[in-house]
Amino acid sequence: MKGISITGLILLAVSALLFYLTTDFTVERITISHVMGVMAGIGIGLIIGGMIGYVSKGSAIKAEQQRREFKQLQKDKEELEKKAAIVAQREAEVEYQNKNPQI
Repeated sequence: MKGISITGLILLAVSALLFYLTTDFTVERITISHVMGVMAGIGIGLIIGGMIGYVSKGSAIKAEQQRREFKQLQKDKEELEKKAAIVAQREAEVEYQNKNPQI
């Protein structure tokens, strides 16, 4: 949404500048071509803003997916570490029993 706002402000500033340069900034000299220019500027702003919004939303979705995958990998790592600790403990018990057999 920030991209859409920035694009709108830039287009508004450009249109105000062009209006000032072409009409000496008097309201009496506004013609239908000026209205058409404003509508074209709004249309271009909406198109550009839509593209920026689409790209930023896609980036946000990809980043969220990466965060979820990272959390899942962390959980898997913790589970594997727990299993490795259990296996190491069992191996130590087996070695201890092999070294000290009860007769």
